[in-house]
Amino acid sequence: MRRMETTLVVTESPLFRRLEALTVDVLDLRDAPLVPQTHFADDLGADSLDLVELVEALEQEFGVRIDDAELAEIATVGEAYELLASKLG
Repeated sequence: MRRMETTLVVTESPLFRRLEALTVDVLDLRDAPLVPQTHFADDLGADSLDLVELVEALEQEFGVRIDDAELAEIATVGEAYELLASKLG
């Protein structure tokens, strides 16, 4: 039950909504339901070039810098959210 509450809180946050919109746009997804557990490669079929394009869009949208080591640690939407939240926090 606690995990569901946490997921609901995250997915309703304005930051998550902006991340979700950018992900859908950059990866050219159609109404794909994104939750923190959504895996970029396994669930969305994103390859390394897709992730680089997404990071570039995130950097531009949020005015942050994501280096290669940080990119290597991002496998899920939730991990991308946590990284953004820590940079904007």
